[in-house]
Amino acid sequence: MARDDAGFIAGHTAIARPGLVPEIALHLATEITPIWQASEEWLQARGIEPPFWAFAWPGSQVLARLILDGAIPVAGRRVLDFAAGGGLAAIAAARRGAAPVEAAEIDRLAIAAIHLNATLNGVAVAAAEADVVGQPRRWDTVLAGDVCYEAPMTGHIMPWLRRLAAEGADVLLADPGRAYLPKEGLEAVATMRVPTTRELEDRDWREVTIYRVRATG
Repeated sequence: MARDDAGFIAGHTAIARPGLVPEIALHLATEITPIWQASEEWLQARGIEPPFWAFAWPGSQVLARLILDGAIPVAGRRVLDFAAGGGLAAIAAARRGAAPVEAAEIDRLAIAAIHLNATLNGVAVAAAEADVVGQPRRWDTVLAGDVCYEAPMTGHIMPWLRRLAAEGADVLLADPGRAYLPKEGLEAVATMRVPTTRELEDRDWREVTIYRVRATG
């Protein structure tokens, strides 16, 4: 983790606890517009994505809540938190005894945030900047929070997630009502309402559904 990455995160976030998962502390944005603007200025020349890692998104909160409550069993399982953001679901899995736990991200700052957040919570999470889509199955449980927000992204990841399910992985997708969620091949297993902010969403809450991804759609 580069020193300037850790310094940027420390300087533009505060340690806070997501509303639905107060057991876990994260480096989070407390004033959304300033960090976004700072990121635009600081990151544009470096080709790094906007700071999605700085927010506890509704899908990840529900996954983490269900993991901590034991509704998603992970103890002794190999877990991947895909498109992990700041690693909330991965940290919850590690706290419940999953091993090893991996967090996949393509954003350099997200990887730095995952390492900082895992250390903050005293757990081990492996994270490296890479696109894991297409890799063969090496996990027992795959967690994917709020990944169907664009058609290209959905088209890129869903065939791979279905293949992992066909190979025996338990693939769980958390969706807060995004437009590009597939209509078929998903089994709803839980629903939870999550408070949110108008600066991130177009409403004060999101109803998040956890789906089990089936091998065929």
